[in-house]
Amino acid sequence: MFQIRAKLLYNKQVADNYFHCAVSASKIAWQALPGQFVNIKVSDGIEPLLRRPFSVHRVNGSGVELLYEVVGQATEVLSQKKAGGYLDIIGPLGNGFSYESQGHKATMSPILVAGGMGVAPLIFLAEKLREITNPKSQIPGTVLIGAKTKKHILCEKEFKKLGYEVRIATDDGGRGFKGYVSQLLKNTLGAGSYELRAKIYACGPKPMLKEVAFISHQYSIPTQVSLEEHMACGIGACLGCVVNTKEGYKRVCKEGPVFNADELVW
Repeated sequence: MFQIRAKLLYNKQVADNYFHCAVSASKIAWQALPGQFVNIKVSDGIEPLLRRPFSVHRVNGSGVELLYEVVGQATEVLSQKKAGGYLDIIGPLGNGFSYESQGHKATMSPILVAGGMGVAPLIFLAEKLREITNPKSQIPGTVLIGAKTKKHILCEKEFKKLGYEVRIATDDGGRGFKGYVSQLLKNTLGAGSYELRAKIYACGPKPMLKEVAFISHQYSIPTQVSLEEHMACGIGACLGCVVNTKEGYKRVCKEGPVFNADELVW
């Protein structure tokens, strides 16, 4: 874990209320794993007082990329930052996804399930899984993206560029399957096209993750979920982000944000 005053390389709007930025933070970039996050102080003043957590979206050389939605004061302030400015960043934080080490033949068929901003950490994971897919020409896995409307679909092109099969679910049926992405997952598994060696990685709102956990349990598929929780310190000291597990309460910022779905008490 490092605390760095990182230079903002760019900060661009990619859709309504959605922004993509990158900071120069080589120490964090070299150590970050998919599913980990950084904690950012978006202002040099006292407002907003607390840092905000952001999933590591991608790592590009010494750059750390973030994808975020403007939902409150802190993200509004961040969205107004210009390239060349600096941000106080702590990271990488938390535990990330578990996947096979690079250099070994992949032995699972990954299914990535993203709800809304849940796509943010899954691009980084998709890149790592692509690296260990053997042969490189085969489809590395399937990505299921859920969004409110077609205007809220994020990162579809990025996943396709990596070679993934991408399926879309929208709440209003404006694009792809009409309904929740968890139902799309159930339909996909019910089609019987996935082997027992499948593995699910999911990130999104807690109700969605609960459904994904229930469905994956029905099909006996190992599943990891990345929880989205409000955090204060981000380093495990304040106990403000605890969740109930079968082994007692655990901190999302420290023992998580990635957990095995079957260890959580939903």
